[in-house]
Amino acid sequence: MSGPETKRVLLAKPRGYCAGVDRAVEAVEQALDKHGAPVYVRKQIVHNVHVVQTLSERGAIFVDEADEVPPGSIVVFSAHGVSPAVRDQAKERELRTIDATCPLVTKVHGEVKRFAREDYDILLVGHRGHEEVEGTSGEAPDHVQLVDSVADVASVTVRDPEKVVWLSQTTLSVDETMQTVEALRERFPTLQNPPSDDICYATQNRQVAVKAMAPRCDLVLVVGSANSSNSVRLVEVALAAGAGASYLIDYARQIDDSWLDGVRTVGVTSGASVPEVLVRGVLDHLAERGWGEVEEITTAEETLTFALPRELRPSRVAR
Repeated sequence: MSGPETKRVLLAKPRGYCAGVDRAVEAVEQALDKHGAPVYVRKQIVHNVHVVQTLSERGAIFVDEADEVPPGSIVVFSAHGVSPAVRDQAKERELRTIDATCPLVTKVHGEVKRFAREDYDILLVGHRGHEEVEGTSGEAPDHVQLVDSVADVASVTVRDPEKVVWLSQTTLSVDETMQTVEALRERFPTLQNPPSDDICYATQNRQVAVKAMAPRCDLVLVVGSANSSNSVRLVEVALAAGAGASYLIDYARQIDDSWLDGVRTVGVTSGASVPEVLVRGVLDHLAERGWGEVEEITTAEETLTFALPRELRPSRVAR
């Protein structure tokens, strides 16, 4: 039984890889196995330094745009999705494409196309410059306005206040998104909701687990990369939920010993693009310093899986 002075770790569950990330990373691995190196990937396949480095060592070449890929080569589109303009560019260069876009992002793209056909103004809640937002907006740039935060709401203009819908980037903070939506609804009372929830199940589940854990933690360590939207949000959620402090790290070696001064309970979680090996490294690092007792805080069980992109599925043999 733990006493008040016992050093312990609370380990959030769910954490780490979601179904969309698992599918995207496996898509690059399978493409390398099937076609050999190099396989080109537009943007980072997922936003994680370790994953990108590991795949680079296997022969994946990451590029910013499709026009950097030699004509006729294989290119994988990242989990964050691409705009029709990128697909057209790939077609012009006769690239062999493998689409690793997360199916939940593809769903939002479909919603944009549907509401654009119905001539709605679409208010996309998301972070300016994020790859997912660029791909989603690109489906109907004349209909989509980006709303980055509550501060942007005052400058939104629409053609018909009766034909406005909000959609969102899949990796946002649920609470912050709803604050933005409430501000939008004050301006546009008949604002329509997405046909189904746009913020992905994994993003929500990881935030719920952190909220359950954070009030008991002097420190929460979030394993994830700085360009990972959902990982950055976990730090914010931990602090808002009552954690004494919270930091984002890629590797255990980035833990500053001063963070642990006076700390009894350390919470650990990881973003949706983080392999479990990195979390294990953090737990080992903490155990070496006296935080050997680990209690898992479980708020949901995840069983969802996605099939590989069709370009990588075994072809059916005709009978």
